[in-house]
Amino acid sequence: MLLLVLVLLLLLLLQTLLLSNAQHPIQTQEIPWEPNRGRNRGPLLRKTQSIHTQNNSIAQPIKSWPDALETTGAGSTEHRARAPDHTAMMPSRVKLKWGTDEPPRMGRRATDDHTTFNTASSQHNSNRRLTTNPPSGFLPLFRLPVLLLLLLILILDSCHALRLTNGGGSLSKGAAANKEQLNIGLIAPHTNFGKREYLRSINNAVTGLTKTRGAKLTFLKDYSFEQKNIHFDMMSLTPSPTAILSTLCKEFLRVNVSAILYMMNNEQFGHSTASAQYFLQLAGYLGIPVISWNADNSGLERRASQSTLQLQLAPSIEHQSAAMLSILERYKWHQFSVVTSQIAGHDDFVQAVRERVAEMQEHFKFTILNSIVVTRTSDLMELVNSEARVMLLYATQTEAITILRAAEEMKLTGENYVWVVSQSVIEKKDAHSQFPVGMLGVHFDTSSAALMNEISNAIKIYSYGVEAYLTDPANRDRRLTTQSLSCEDEGRGRWDNGEIFFKYLRNVSIEGDLNKPNIEFTADGDLRSAELKIMNLRPSANNKNLVWEEIGVWKSWETQKLDIRDIAWPGNSHAPPQGVPEKFHLKITFLEEAPYINLSPADPVSGKCLMDRGVLCRVAADHEMAADIDVGQAHRNESFYQCCSGFCIDLLEKFAEELGFTYELVRVEDGKWGTLENGKWNGLIADLVNRKTDMVLTSLMINTEREAVVDFSEPFMETGIAIVVAKRTGIISPTAFLEPFDTASWMLVGIVAIQAATFMIFLFEWLSPSGYDMKLYLQNTNVTPYRFSLFRTYWLVWAVLFQAAVHVDSPRGFTSRFMTNVWALFAVVFLAIYTANLAAFMITREEFHEFTGLNDSRLVHPFSHKPSFKFGTIPYSHTDSTIHKYFNVMHNYMRQYNKTSVADGVAAVLNGNLDSFIYDGTVLDYLVAQDEDCRLMTVGSWYAMTGYGLAFSRNSKYVQMFNKRLLEFRANGDLERLRRYWMTGTCRPGKQEHKSSDPLALEQFLSAFLLLMAGILLAALLLLLEHVYFKYIRKRLAKKDGGHCCALISLSMGKSLTFRGAVFEATEILKKHRCNDPICDTHLWKVKHELDMSRLRVRQLEKVMDKHGIKAPQLRLASSSDLLNHHHLKERPPLLGNLSLAASAQDLYRWSYKTEIAEMETVL
Repeated sequence: MLLLVLVLLLLLLLQTLLLSNAQHPIQTQEIPWEPNRGRNRGPLLRKTQSIHTQNNSIAQPIKSWPDALETTGAGSTEHRARAPDHTAMMPSRVKLKWGTDEPPRMGRRATDDHTTFNTASSQHNSNRRLTTNPPSGFLPLFRLPVLLLLLLILILDSCHALRLTNGGGSLSKGAAANKEQLNIGLIAPHTNFGKREYLRSINNAVTGLTKTRGAKLTFLKDYSFEQKNIHFDMMSLTPSPTAILSTLCKEFLRVNVSAILYMMNNEQFGHSTASAQYFLQLAGYLGIPVISWNADNSGLERRASQSTLQLQLAPSIEHQSAAMLSILERYKWHQFSVVTSQIAGHDDFVQAVRERVAEMQEHFKFTILNSIVVTRTSDLMELVNSEARVMLLYATQTEAITILRAAEEMKLTGENYVWVVSQSVIEKKDAHSQFPVGMLGVHFDTSSAALMNEISNAIKIYSYGVEAYLTDPANRDRRLTTQSLSCEDEGRGRWDNGEIFFKYLRNVSIEGDLNKPNIEFTADGDLRSAELKIMNLRPSANNKNLVWEEIGVWKSWETQKLDIRDIAWPGNSHAPPQGVPEKFHLKITFLEEAPYINLSPADPVSGKCLMDRGVLCRVAADHEMAADIDVGQAHRNESFYQCCSGFCIDLLEKFAEELGFTYELVRVEDGKWGTLENGKWNGLIADLVNRKTDMVLTSLMINTEREAVVDFSEPFMETGIAIVVAKRTGIISPTAFLEPFDTASWMLVGIVAIQAATFMIFLFEWLSPSGYDMKLYLQNTNVTPYRFSLFRTYWLVWAVLFQAAVHVDSPRGFTSRFMTNVWALFAVVFLAIYTANLAAFMITREEFHEFTGLNDSRLVHPFSHKPSFKFGTIPYSHTDSTIHKYFNVMHNYMRQYNKTSVADGVAAVLNGNLDSFIYDGTVLDYLVAQDEDCRLMTVGSWYAMTGYGLAFSRNSKYVQMFNKRLLEFRANGDLERLRRYWMTGTCRPGKQEHKSSDPLALEQFLSAFLLLMAGILLAALLLLLEHVYFKYIRKRLAKKDGGHCCALISLSMGKSLTFRGAVFEATEILKKHRCNDPICDTHLWKVKHELDMSRLRVRQLEKVMDKHGIKAPQLRLASSSDLLNHHHLKERPPLLGNLSLAASAQDLYRWSYKTEIAEMETVL
């Protein structure tokens, strides 16, 4: 049909050339035009004004559309005609000019029964005039049929478009009149002639919903969802904020849309981003779900749009970064740099790369050298310093041209450099001459055909989401309509059901294209499976320009995701670049010190180092290496070469692997670390100052003097000056048996617990009915004599406390016995705790010199302590220079004890030649851990904290390179793993089994002997006090103790103070004693004799009393024979009888037993 129109137009042009030049004016017809009325801005516009005013790309004015489409004949009168497909999109007061193809900058939407066109302009003329100006002469008769045919074709085309717009005619309208309407909005790019294609794609998608092979859509029975329900609006590349707000608030909300399809294939990155962000922010504020597909997906990033209610049908930035890293993995490019501009989403791109690198670390290790955001071209100097060879570029095409031009000037392009770019650089496959040959990139189809296909997919996703939403009983009362939702002050400001409906949309799974997985989404709303094309920039067939050519495809759902064919490499090379800098050679100087660098001889046969011996290193000086020396023979000679291993060697191997360099290890000639000696540097520092070496690698401590002449890397290990001493075997403390408890605990047990228990038991026994008041005892004369006192209570308490198997007198009262059991329970707990902790204190203590640190007064002033301590260090080391700088007296004193190596110093400490050795803390800690007998230990705090670093010549180009790797090793834990491997050790006491069978020495239980000796001395003191008592105190105390109070404290003391008590004690002995030998009989006779003498003495006293007129009591003393003759009786025999010989023994019993003797027995 279009071809026929073109033919007719050519015929008209031919006829015009043949016509005469005569002009006949034709009357002009005026058609009225209603201008658009102004609309007030709602609160949502005011709320988001701060957003769109900051985006110049949104707020920039819309370019003017050509005023008219003109044709000029022979006369000057304008011929204006209304074209069916052009003037319908024009604003008011437009002139038509033939040959102009620029589209108008305005919105366009299709409604139910007519098409309305929104203009970007806010003012219109009140009318529009159409005029036509034919050429002169009469109109030929053959011209009329041509014009009629042309008019007929245009009318038929308009009718077809109107039929598509109306969605099938009046029958479909009548059928859907009683159904609830489901409306959605559709945003598509503005095109000149694409409206029919959009409508055709929408119509095919809607009609295809009833023909799907999957699950049937049952909601179509009760709801109307047809072409007329999809409210279509075409949007320009950079619409104004007012146009965006009008489309969303005035058009979409007016028809109660429940979702918006945002389908844009513009690839003007950086221009459309702001408008996309603004539109999606508004939709997010309103709570309306968005199904989006756009090439410039930076505008749809979560951090940019701040909206969570959107699904992205286009491959996301995460997919692009994963595809780019797959290219790097394919060609074994382990290290790369990330270069971005300030394009929207650049932070998300860097974060996506880092997350993908972390996921791939298990099977492929990546190293990100640096991440650069280019704001000026000088920022690319970081790439030069990092020696990067592979770069990932994320920028707009315009920004990429500037970046790559600067990279070319800095020699960052060529056959050794690979640039892998994102879709934003490729755009519509337009290659710029500034781009280097061999660039790689990722891209996905953004053609009009792809856009139409994604519109159909978006409609399917919406339909199946509606099906899942409406079939869920939980949503029975939740309608899919945004009724009463408004951007103005009235109505709701957010759709409550939007988030719920979005969850159903996100869980939709629809059938994809052939040999592709279903279209599904992640929890973030991104496409789960994506396909990207791998593009390569190469010369065209005629070699005149560069073109992007598809060389492969990346599929996220397959195991082998990447499929690449032949590639044109940078510099037209036939092989891929190495991806790492060209290998360079370094001469590295070292000085051995365990565990950082250990020396051991190489294999004498092969001259090589075994796996655990490290690498070959030269120990011979430069002048010893003759030019004609046999290298193989020298490797087997340990005076020329040895094997180096240790912490620093492992670290060097990692550097060489990451940076790709070779090296030669050479020992420093003078064997010194590097200090100022007579104004000149020696040792390792001298080699760097004189540029005899490229780098120093060993346990070289960083200080200010060295930093003034050489460059240090970041410290790879922290250290300080420490002191090592040896342990000595000591003796057990004399008070070791008291150490399980502190002083307060012992005082609480001895003063409080024991005294309280004793007096409580004694008091309860005193107050008990069966105790001292003798109520129960006097009623029963058959009870065994009662023997209890305060001292016997103490004896009971101590016996129970120490669980002694001795004879004790138990109390008779129930309460006092209960109290005794409580005390026994306390004694069990106390002894268990004491015994459990006693073993920890009754062992041999290890003694050592416990210095507080290098600034200990006994070291700083060595002569203040007698005898002075012997200590030293290694001369010309960092420790020696630090002591010389801050402790001059100490430095002068210790010179006589300095050693040439750390091993000699530690050996001197072990054999007692030195009391301590001062050196680097980490080295001493390592040696302490390696001591087999565990006799070494470091004491005090470290002094002058610093670190070990790699040393380079001044202004070396390698410093930053090694610093970056050191920071990465520290961040990923490589340094810590090396430290644990080399710095830890297990001290194993030698001959442990033999030591465990050795007998205990005297010092291990010396405190027990000291305790026994103290007990003997105390017993001797008590014996002395006992003699003093009987000789000097007893007589005086007997005169004053009338109430027998002493018997309350001690029964033996009470007996010793009274005559009756002595008689009672003797009587008791006679009653219970049986003799079996002559000696016993002799003693028994002596006792009997003493009793008879006592009887005679009583009689003499009675006579004396009679002489003085004092009447003696009518009592008598029983003789010894009386006592012995009555011991078999059940009744207790009387000790004192009636002094009258006529008195009976029963009278004596009643008087004597119930008085003095009974009182004494009651006390004890």
